[in-house]
Amino acid sequence: MALIVVAADKGSPGVTTSTVALAASWPRRALAAECDPQGGDLIYRMVADHGGPLDPNRGMLSIAIAARRGFEAHSLPEHVQKIIGGLEVVVGLASAEQAGAVSGHWPQLGRCFDHYGAIPYGADVIADCGRVGPDSPTLELMPYASLVLLIARTDAEQVAHVRDRVNGLANRLHGTQGSTASVARPPIGVVLIAPPKDARRVASQVGELLSVTAGGGEVLGVIAHDPDGAAALNGWGRGRVDKSLLIRSARDVAQSVARRYGLSRVGQPAPPPRPSQPVQPGQAVGA
Repeated sequence: MALIVVAADKGSPGVTTSTVALAASWPRRALAAECDPQGGDLIYRMVADHGGPLDPNRGMLSIAIAARRGFEAHSLPEHVQKIIGGLEVVVGLASAEQAGAVSGHWPQLGRCFDHYGAIPYGADVIADCGRVGPDSPTLELMPYASLVLLIARTDAEQVAHVRDRVNGLANRLHGTQGSTASVARPPIGVVLIAPPKDARRVASQVGELLSVTAGGGEVLGVIAHDPDGAAALNGWGRGRVDKSLLIRSARDVAQSVARRYGLSRVGQPAPPPRPSQPVQPGQAVGA
């Protein structure tokens, strides 16, 4: 019963891949939602569970149309599709030019995602918000989240940017600007993308850097830099996605985050079994 926002400051740190990996590894039922105003990638990467392409008109675009008449959490399943492997997704806008269709509806969408887990057969929503800056429209969605996760690689430039973004988001979400007493103020965490052999060292180093900033963000885990696993997950290669370093590390992060923030309570629908056969191109592990 939670909305988890996944975002980045700049560059291409792998927000969409991380979102799908976390949703597929989440300890209870999860829905991956592409909320990037610049346009989505799942429509090009993933195959629907029926073996054909995903419907580009069923997702954020159809939600934006429905939101003009009012939109509630119980209506969300009408805009959800499944990819091969069972993961439920809300595909993103086709391009940045369509972002105007959602303009003004981000708070409504945030409330809907936050409440989705409370309805029968609902799920936690892992929302890919892409790159965020001071003027990003998805900032209006974030106050309804239970947690904001910033994805960053470990080169000096990206670490510096994520530190600055933590401070900027903390001022926006935890200060007085745009906040209301009735809306939760989400904690902000950082998930790093790094080679497994470097995970512990870089997590410690970046954690020390963040500890002396005003924003209060901290490193919550490391997802493995695993090009082969990412290629298989995104439909560009073959292999057992469920056994990849990418999914194994994402599962560790998902379980740790869920335990820490009380997002894995008893009584939620359990995820289906992981696939035991090699995953075909475009196939994601179940969630």
